[in-house]
Amino acid sequence: MNIRKAKISDSEQIAPILLLAMEDIIYKFLKKEDYVAAKDFLQYFIGKENNQYSYQNCFVAEADNEIVGAVNIYNGAALEALRIPIIEYVRTHFNPEFDPELETKAGEFYIDSLGVNPKHQGKGIGSKLLRFLIEEFVAKNNQTLGLLVEEDNSNAKKLYLNLGFQVVGEKTLVGKTLEHLQIRPK
Repeated sequence: MNIRKAKISDSEQIAPILLLAMEDIIYKFLKKEDYVAAKDFLQYFIGKENNQYSYQNCFVAEADNEIVGAVNIYNGAALEALRIPIIEYVRTHFNPEFDPELETKAGEFYIDSLGVNPKHQGKGIGSKLLRFLIEEFVAKNNQTLGLLVEEDNSNAKKLYLNLGFQVVGEKTLVGKTLEHLQIRPK
């Protein structure tokens, strides 16, 4: 398995993988539970530059010429600027009152979403992606990584804690209360 920066040509494969991690949130953005609309929304923004979901902010795990996992990560200090195209698009096409909370801020690189192709789940791909990020951002570049996890997602939380993340608080995103975890350089 190889982990690499995503390319624009990966957008179609990345969208359904990342949607696994954020389906409920995208439905709230769009004000409807429509899988195809949510996937198309994500694919549209993954394929564009300078927004929070852009391929520029993604890494992919590849095996046998197939993308088996993907992660979306960006500097928390850039969230407001990266989110402008998302907010404008959602307000114009789906939800004129759209005003999401800020899920991150300066001081951390934020793991927005991480997903593994369902055909490849249970093989440690998510763990490998997280270890890669920890090595690249925390160990090599002395950065703090942050993420949010649903309080009732005990398996994910256990994985994050085992990898060295620590609970640092709570955040609310589109009405959901989530635990905020970080891993910092030693």
